[in-house]
Amino acid sequence: MKKVVLLGDSIRQIGYGTRVPELLGEGYEVWQPEDNCRFVKYTLRMLFDFKEQMEGSDIIHWNNGLWDITTGLFDDGEAFTSEEEYVENMLRAARILKKYGKRVIFATITPVHNEYIYNNNAVIQRYNELIVPKLQEMGIEINDLHATVMQDLYKYIGLDQIHLSEEGIAVCAQQVADAIRG
Repeated sequence: MKKVVLLGDSIRQIGYGTRVPELLGEGYEVWQPEDNCRFVKYTLRMLFDFKEQMEGSDIIHWNNGLWDITTGLFDDGEAFTSEEEYVENMLRAARILKKYGKRVIFATITPVHNEYIYNNNAVIQRYNELIVPKLQEMGIEINDLHATVMQDLYKYIGLDQIHLSEEGIAVCAQQVADAIRG
């Protein structure tokens, strides 16, 4: 029995995380928090609370970023989390996750509809480009959900312009399950 942990924001919580356990089936014990892991600093804090459930995991699949890159909250054009803070906290989280699990997989930040006022796809792309090479240097595997969703943005992102549609959940859940199976 392989022990799997799914961590991440609502893209996981109400998205792919709803289907991955079923797709993996027997032979996999999947744990994921009921909580939305929000932005990376929140996730970092919660790693302390989740330690018992995570230690000894075979695979940890993790995503963070949509909350961090939010640029429209305060009308100042700045992301909620600066590039430097995002990279620093993501690398810290990665170091901790590597202590808890044998394999760690990071899922890239998914895009949003181009009209979505709180996020910007150029910023999402920038943050992915900043963090992916650094995580790869640490031996973290990359699951490029961003590229998958961008193939048909308006099919895979729902009417709220940020969360996965039913089709997006299906395609991302399958990709996450495939990444976990390795």
